[in-house]
Amino acid sequence: MTTETIPADAGAVRERATWRDYLSLTKPKVISLLLWTTVTAMFMAERGVPDLWLLLVVSVAGYASAGSAGVFNMIIDRDIDLKMARTAQRPTTSGLISTRSAAIFGGVLQVASFLMLWVWATPLAAWMSLAGFLTYVVVYTQLLKRNTWHNIVLGGAAGCFPPLVGWAAVTGDLNLFAWFLFAIIFFWTPVHFWALALMIKDEYREVGIPMLPVVHGDKLTVAQIGLYAIYTVVLSVMPVFFREVGAIYFVTAAGLGAWLLVLSWRLYRHVMAGNKVERRVAVPLYLYSMLYLALLFVAAAADRMVFASLL
Repeated sequence: MTTETIPADAGAVRERATWRDYLSLTKPKVISLLLWTTVTAMFMAERGVPDLWLLLVVSVAGYASAGSAGVFNMIIDRDIDLKMARTAQRPTTSGLISTRSAAIFGGVLQVASFLMLWVWATPLAAWMSLAGFLTYVVVYTQLLKRNTWHNIVLGGAAGCFPPLVGWAAVTGDLNLFAWFLFAIIFFWTPVHFWALALMIKDEYREVGIPMLPVVHGDKLTVAQIGLYAIYTVVLSVMPVFFREVGAIYFVTAAGLGAWLLVLSWRLYRHVMAGNKVERRVAVPLYLYSMLYLALLFVAAAADRMVFASLL
């Protein structure tokens, strides 16, 4: 690449980067939901309040690992980030932080995260965290993102590892319920991400990223969103039948899932009627999908804590 294409590689930093610039490399807004699923999974595994030191360690290490993935994602994608309005001012594209400095920062975060989990949590938690990092950086960012519209389906598995980290940190193993949490997020991810992709598909098209709405259009995308929403809702209630959760969770999951299906149906009907995707139709599903996952995990944690107190 020429220095005109990727300013960060030119080594000409316009001004001194601050801690806020390095923090932005970790994508804190994205990490918040990942950490939420990690922490709530710890409460589920403990069936109560986990050890506070362990909770702190896993939270810090989880942020460091996910943040490291965000850093390397920005390094790898700096060429396309430069061409997209919403990402053109990231520190790695603007030249504020060099590629070398960013790589060192990301590497330190990942090593620190792995060691913290290995020493103060469990080795399995450390390996699950590393697996999430590698899935995001290698599988999604390097292998899938620029090559197939299946990128977010397969690569989205990276976001499924946080609850496994939280669960393994408490128990040292992974049972069927932990894998249900993984599966719920796996099928939820396309619903969440494709709702966003529909709104910014022109940006993806301009930089050659084959997201589903770019490759196959809006109608197939909303059909896929509806299908994955159904998968998500069905999977969300299945733990009830394995007696891992009870009535509190079931009622909450059913209510949350019903509204997820309603919003997905509204988007589907709007697009299938021949209308262009409008923010007023897509944004509610995108925003609600985040609330859905957060509240679903809270309900699971609360249900297991209440049930444990009755035993």
